[in-house]
Order: sequence, then structure tokens, then C-alpha cells
Amino acid sequence: MRTNILGPFEVFQNDDRVVPSAPKLRQVFALLAVHANSVVRNDQLIEELWEDRPPLSATTTLQTYVYQLRKLHRLGGRPGAASGDTGEPPLLRTSPSGYMLTLEPDALDANRFARLSDQGRAQADAGEWDRTAETLRDALRMWRGPAFSDVGVGPVLHATAIWLEELRKSVVEQRITADLALGRHHELIGELTGLVAHEPINEGFQAKLILALYRSGRRSDALRAYQRAREALSDELGLEPSPQLQALHRSVLAADPKLDPPQQSAIVVTGPPPGRSPNQLPPDVSNTIERSAELTMAQQAVARTAGLATPVIVAVGAPGSGKSTFCLHFAHRIRRDYPDGQLFAELTRPDGTPMSPFTVLENFLLAIGGPDAEIPASMEDRVSTYRKWTDDRKALVVLDDAVGWDQIRPLLPTGEACAAVISSTRRLVHPSITKIVTVPSLSPSGGLRLLMSVLGRRRIARDTEGARELVDLCDGLPRALRTSAMVLEMRPHWSFGRLVSCLRGELPRPRNLLSDGFGLYPSTCRTLRLLPPATQHAFPRLAALQQPVSASVAASELGVDEDQAELMLEELVDHHLAEVVDTAGGGAFDQFRYRFRRPLIEVAGMLARRAPQHDDLDEHQFGLSVSIRP
Repeated sequence: MRTNILGPFEVFQNDDRVVPSAPKLRQVFALLAVHANSVVRNDQLIEELWEDRPPLSATTTLQTYVYQLRKLHRLGGRPGAASGDTGEPPLLRTSPSGYMLTLEPDALDANRFARLSDQGRAQADAGEWDRTAETLRDALRMWRGPAFSDVGVGPVLHATAIWLEELRKSVVEQRITADLALGRHHELIGELTGLVAHEPINEGFQAKLILALYRSGRRSDALRAYQRAREALSDELGLEPSPQLQALHRSVLAADPKLDPPQQSAIVVTGPPPGRSPNQLPPDVSNTIERSAELTMAQQAVARTAGLATPVIVAVGAPGSGKSTFCLHFAHRIRRDYPDGQLFAELTRPDGTPMSPFTVLENFLLAIGGPDAEIPASMEDRVSTYRKWTDDRKALVVLDDAVGWDQIRPLLPTGEACAAVISSTRRLVHPSITKIVTVPSLSPSGGLRLLMSVLGRRRIARDTEGARELVDLCDGLPRALRTSAMVLEMRPHWSFGRLVSCLRGELPRPRNLLSDGFGLYPSTCRTLRLLPPATQHAFPRLAALQQPVSASVAASELGVDEDQAELMLEELVDHHLAEVVDTAGGGAFDQFRYRFRRPLIEVAGMLARRAPQHDDLDEHQFGLSVSIRP
């Protein structure tokens, strides 16, 4: 038997997948597997399954689950049920206090991960950086997504999942340290940029990105990265960078020789090491609640197109809808089909300016050819070199936050065995696109599950109605929900209802509470910059109405004719800043109703209040004040 928990939960017997379909059975088996060869007490199993509200029949029901597992997985020790390579039979034993699942050590992917992690650390302690990097890469390949990603975890498994995730992060940091010691700073920039985007307050990742940029001759970019790190720490935690990060900043300013790349006299790198391929994908740490239909749609489109043309999948959605997370998770699901490399680029800088394809191609070619690769000076030659490499390879290209087709086109691989996955707030239309996947808001139940995944079931149970109101207030946008959950994590004594009352203005809102508009202010500003000035100006004014509007109402509010108003409303819809909620009347334009999501109304109010002091958007001064209403 082989059991995987580092990603979707899987159990294999003789290479046949036999995962229990019932959610409670999966929970029981996962808990027994992660504590294999140790007794799991009955009270632990009951707490995992029912937390602090077990039914009166909990013990009997648990015994029924164990009986079903024994039948499903032949865990009674009968011949033919192999545990691992040794052929030892797995057993599910009963003890006076609980149950114990016996498994061979390497039958559990988490055990293999921990063993390789320890081996890699020992190699690092011995200064064997090349072996360290390779061993830790092997360890990280065990991960196929978040631990227990399709198991409804309770408090016991949740604690294990947190421990495994922290261990994974430490292994990623150690592997990057090894790569920096080997002089692979060019290759690390894309990966570190993605890691920092997902975890802006992780000072370890921030420091490594600054160092990699500096060693790559991009001193100004390294200094800008420090400023972004400082802003993130101040905005989210109210803290200044650590002394170590500040010291690194001073060293960059002084061009300290200690920051120079290590001399690798015994190592000459002219391309990817044998048997390896560039991998720039950030880690898959996503929670893809309610995304199975969209993932299946994208998977089918890739399978249908493969071998005939390059599959190009574009995920679109509102700011904060999770389209970048969706693309990254999908890329990790299919990465094994593209063994020659996975390339990743963010196509919009944090300040909202589009990334030049010229610069992205430089990073791609460095990843493909190694730090000593000769990068062509002209755009035409860079595109030609890149396409020649992709033409006869199986490579995956992930482009996040794309602005338009002209930016995307030079970065698409040409090989029929390649694939491209793209996220964009803007709706893109082009014959090369295989499938456009719209990433919707979460349903009320999906929003509750997301809050539960962060805060736990007990917190939800204490104030279920308040949690439902918060999901409604966030309009099901995952980013808004996660940001709200972070606030409640920092204030464990708050109820959901109290947070909702603060957001609605019924209670005073503490200073800096969700001051970034549910985490959506930066991404909304980046999206608005893609629009004409008149439409930028229209967004906060129309959102301030806090109700669905027609073209005629918009025209009256903006002082323009209805044709212009309709054009601006449709531009907002194209960029997912508004949505059509009423198309009655057979398509007559004055029957369309355009709605603004509540978190975006909050952002619109921030734009209105900040415009006289800031130049966030073309120096418009909206002169409005918006407070969110139910």
C-alpha cells in the first residue's frame, strides 16, 4: 500500500487507486496514515471527526468507519495487500485506547519528504551545495498541492497540515540558499518573485530576492524590492524590517563586496544540469475551494488540443477572485506532462506598470541557458531563440496578470507539445486561445469553507450567522475573505458579527483595519490603469451609488450621453470591475443593469478619498466619499 497526503489524498494498492469516497472515511484514514505505526487514541479520532460536538453514538460510528476501512483496503492482514516494496501486509490494529495502522516507512509520501529533507540539511551542513540542492528538489517534488487538499480536515489534521507546510517552506528556503551558493541567482529571480508575491511578509524570501537581484546586476531593482518589503511589513504588521534585512539593505546601498556571487572555480555552468530542467513555478499553496469544474474544463481543453496545436488556457476574473491561484494550481496539476521545463513570469509590476516582454524573455533565456547564457540584444533575436528552444520540447509557460495580447504573443511557446496558462483581469479574445475559463466568486457555502480552512470549525460554529454575513459582504471573493480571516486571526476575541458591524460603519473601525480595501486596492488600481481616463473617473462615481445601474442612470450621474455611458460600463465589465446582473428586455441596452461587488465599492471609496492627496490613477480627483452598506 502507498499513501499520499502532500496534495490530493490518495491511497494505492498494487498501483490501483482506492481512495474512500465518504469524507469521514478519508479523515479517519488520513489521520491513521499520518500517525502510522503509532496508536491514534479514540478521543483524537472523535475530536478530528466532530470537534467538541460529538454525537452520542460517536464511539459506535467510529467503529463502523474502521470496519469499512478494513473491508475497503483489506487491512486485516490477508495475503495480497502490500504495504510497500517489501510486500509486508498493512494492518489496522485495535488497541484498548484506539487504533494503529502499520505501514512501511516509505509507503507515506510525508515520511519520504521528511527523510530527504534531513538528508539535504546534512549535506548543507557539510557544504555539499550541489547535492543539497538536488536532494531538496527531490523532496519538494513530493508535494502535489497543500497537504490533505481534498480532505475535510478537523483540528488534529489541521495542526499536522500547518506543521507540514512550515516544514515545506523551510526546505524551500534551504534549497534556495544552496542555489545561491552555487551562483544560480539569475535562475532564482522568477521563483523568488512569485514566492514574495504570495508571502510578502516572509523576510527570508524577501532577503533572498534582494540578494538574487543584486548579484544579477540589478541593484536598483534590489533596492526597490527592499522598499516593497518594508511597505508590506508596515501595512500588514505595523513593523519595520528585521535588523538582518536592514543590514542587507545597507550592504546593497554600499555595494558591499561580501554580497558578490561566490567563486565557483570548480563548476562551469553552460546550461541546465544534466537530467534537470528549469522550474520557475512558485509553490502550490493554494486552496482551490469550488474550482473543480473549472480545473476539469481547463484539463479537457489541454488534452483535446495536445499534439495538434499549443494549448493556451486563459483564466479571467475580478480582482481578488483567485485567478492567479487557479492558474498556479492548474500548472502544478499538469507539470509532469511538461518535463523539459516550467517557466513563470508576472506580467504586471507591483506599481501597476506592465512588464516588458523584452525583460521577461531575458529571464526565460537565463533560466533555459544558465547564468552564462548569451542573451541576444534585440527583441527579434530573443523571440527567435526562445521559440527555437520551445519548438521541440515539452515545456509549460505560466504568465500571471497579463495586460494584453501584444504583451503575451512574444512569450507563447511554439511547440505543439508545449502549453501556456495565462491569468488576466481583462477579457482577451484571440484565435490562439484554446479556452477561456472564468473564475467566479465562491458560493455562500464555499465562502464558509474558506473561512473554516483558516479559522477552524469552532470559530465558525460560535457565530455562524456572522460568518454568513461576512461571506455576503465579501461577495464571495477569495482574496477579500482571506484578508478578513487574517483580521480575525489577529483578533481571536472578535466575533464575525463585530467585524461585519465595523465594515458597515455601525461600529467605529479601528485604524488600519482592512485599510487596503479587503486586500483588493493594489490589484484594482492596476486594473484601472488599463482603462481610458474617462472610465477610470466613472468607476468610483458609479460604485458610490451602491446599487445596480443602467446606462441611462450612469449617463445622468456622469453627465454624458447614454452611448458613452454604455461604452464605459462595458469597459468596466470587460475588466471585471462590474458585472451584468439583469439582461431583461431581449437585449435592449437600457435594460442592462451593471452591479459593483461590495469589496470593490470599498476600494472605490478609498480612491475617492485618496485622489486629492495621491496620484494613484492619472491624477484624477474624484472628490467622493463612499462607505460600504449592506
